[in-house]
Amino acid sequence: MTAAAAPRPPASRLSAGDRRIAALMSFAAVTLAVFAVLHLSGALKPGSGSSNGYGAGFAEAIIWVVLVLGLRALVRSPARGRLAALGATCFAIVGFIVGLTFTVAGGATVDLVYHLTMFPVLIVTALMLARGAGAAALGDRRRV
Repeated sequence: MTAAAAPRPPASRLSAGDRRIAALMSFAAVTLAVFAVLHLSGALKPGSGSSNGYGAGFAEAIIWVVLVLGLRALVRSPARGRLAALGATCFAIVGFIVGLTFTVAGGATVDLVYHLTMFPVLIVTALMLARGAGAAALGDRRRV
């Protein structure tokens, strides 16, 4: 009796660069989910104390959903998903700019630190995606 060979898991379709991008997008998505929950639960309130954090929580939840959808597109089909991931990341960047304007005007210190920390992460992610998307559009098969 011969033992059947165990099925091999499919090889990852993501290049090393795409895996780095996916890791950055995942990190940003996790932090957005955490801050959305903290704001929506009332555990984290704006620094001025004059309003609740529901607006920030809803915005972070929406950005989280868009970022997760972009990440899903990238993971499912790297060649076609890069554009969706880039769009989602740019949406997150715009959301962080809006959030930063509210935070600077009277937000809690932890919110300011969060925005200032994650903003460069999103910029780097967008640049990595744009570089790869541009190369793909030009027909360059090399992966970032």
